Formats: sequence, structure tokens, C-alpha cells
Amino acid sequence: MIIDLRSDTVTRPTSGMLDAMFSAKVGDDVFGEDEAVNALEDKAASMFGMDSAMFCPSGTMTNQIAIKCFTQPLDEVIADETAHVYRYEGGGIAFNSSASVRLLNGDRGRLNPELIKSHINPDNVHHPKSSLVVLENTVNRGGGSIYTIGQIKPVADLCKAEGLKLHLDGARLFNALVETNDDPKEYGKLFDGISICLSKGLGAPVGSLLLGSKETIKYARRVRKVLGGGMRQAGFLAAAGIYALDNHIDRLKEDHRHAKMLGEVLTGLPFIKSVMPVDTNIVIFELDDTFPAEEFVIKLNEQNVKCNTFGHQMIRFVTHLDVNSEMIDQVINVLKKIDV
Repeated sequence: MIIDLRSDTVTRPTSGMLDAMFSAKVGDDVFGEDEAVNALEDKAASMFGMDSAMFCPSGTMTNQIAIKCFTQPLDEVIADETAHVYRYEGGGIAFNSSASVRLLNGDRGRLNPELIKSHINPDNVHHPKSSLVVLENTVNRGGGSIYTIGQIKPVADLCKAEGLKLHLDGARLFNALVETNDDPKEYGKLFDGISICLSKGLGAPVGSLLLGSKETIKYARRVRKVLGGGMRQAGFLAAAGIYALDNHIDRLKEDHRHAKMLGEVLTGLPFIKSVMPVDTNIVIFELDDTFPAEEFVIKLNEQNVKCNTFGHQMIRFVTHLDVNSEMIDQVINVLKKIDV
């Protein structure tokens, strides 16, 4: 039995999801004729109270298209220094949008209006134009840290007052929502663009959605085409997304419970230096300097537990729907038996 804690992207479709995929009504999505894609886009837009949505292969694509929609060359994007759009999207902001990035040091990746305001550039030819703020919820490198609507609204108010657009990298947004119980439609009132991922905690094999106004999504489709993201009979994948939204949101609480169990055990082990607070399905911890992270990964792999390093002496575990309670118990046994 392999227990894969490397990411929540490693999940495989459930039997119910496969049935939905095989029975999907499909067409040519570039012509707007794929029934399943249209249904998914309408469903997601409605969930968040937004006008329109666009299905893409990945969250990187939806984020990069959003940034392209909301900036012009010579503009500047404001984001946390740990932001996925900066660290893990291949330098796409510079390559796709010819924009620079102002990196801020937030609280486990979370920004507040005071911090943002102090880094908005003046209207001066010596500086790039501050035009877009990007938030991430949950924050990957923050150990799955969460924004609440109450924390986001002041940021949205600031952006509106300063004439800045606001985009949400919501790759794991549903992990946040099941914890905060915030209304998704409140997000639609605050953000100009929202990216949601279907292939992480929700368990779909492929796909993310960009949500926004009709005007934004109309232009986004042009950008998607240029990036090669125009898919044809994509409804087989969209059907998996619909199934995920219908069946896999509430069960995210189980992933969070499993992550908290791992965090509690790790905190008591002698070779662990620190463990980030566990808010959702991500557990990030630091090993003692005498126990190299690469050696830790090897030891767990020998016991059929897969994980990754996440920086110097850092390890990340991610729980998901393919990791059940029996597997978590097995991981805990492995951790307790590690001989350093």
C-alpha cells in the first residue's frame, strides 16, 4: 500500500466521477458547443455570484490569464513573497504580461490593507504602475493558512479606493470555505477575478476555472487561445469537475482532520524542530539540523510513504481523498518508529 502525501494533485477519479465522465455530453468547446463545459462554467459562476467562467487545463493558466487581463506592460503586481503566482508559475508574470512584482512579507502568506497600502507606488514615471493585488487562499507555503471574508473585505475596499484590481488564487479555496463557512457569493462581490482548482482537494483529474465579469472572461478566452488552452471535447474533463463540486466539497473536512492528526504527532517527535499551525490539509514542518530532509524522505519512502522536501530542512505533507484513516494511522506508526 503506497501512501502518497506529496500533494493533493495525485488523486485518481472515483468510480462515481468516472461514470460521470463516460456519460458526459460533449461538443467542440472552442465553438462554445460542449454541453458539459458550459454546464460547469455556469455552475461555478453561479456558486460565486459572478457573471461568467472559463474552463482551463490548470490553475497556472487561469492565474496567468487573469494577470494578463488585469495588467498592462510596465504595471506592477502586488503579492506576498510566498505567492504561487510568483514562485511556482515559471516566471509567467514577466513572460506573459511584461509586469513587475512587488513582493510583501505577510503573515504566513496573508496580506492586510496597511501592508499593501504602504507599497502602492506613486503616480511617477520612475515607478511601475501598481495595478493588481493577488491574494492566495489557502496559502500553500503558509501551511494551508486561511483568509476569512472579514480579512479580505478591507483589502478589497482598499483596492477599490486606489483603483487596483483584485485577483484570488483560490487553488484550494474550498478548503478555506469548509472551515470558515463563508458564503462563496461574498467572494464574487469582492474580487475582479477568482481562480478555483478542481484537480487538488476536489479530486478531478484535470482542470481549473477562472471566474469574472462577462467582459473579463470574453478577453480571457482570447488569451487562453493564444496560450494554446483552447480545448475541444473537454466535456469529459468538465464532467469530472461538476461531479467534484457536487460531491467532494464537504468531505474536505476529513482531509483537515487527518492533517491535524499528523501535525499533533509530529509536534511531539524529538527530531522535529517546528510544525506550522495546521489549518487545512497541508502540514509543513522543519526537521532538526542533525536529520537531513533528504534522508527523511528516503526513510519514509522505504516504508511506502511518499513526501517531498519543501525548502531547507522543510517537509510538506498534503492529505487528500485518496488517503483514508487507515493510511493516516500507518503514517503515524512509521513516524513514531523512525530511528535517527
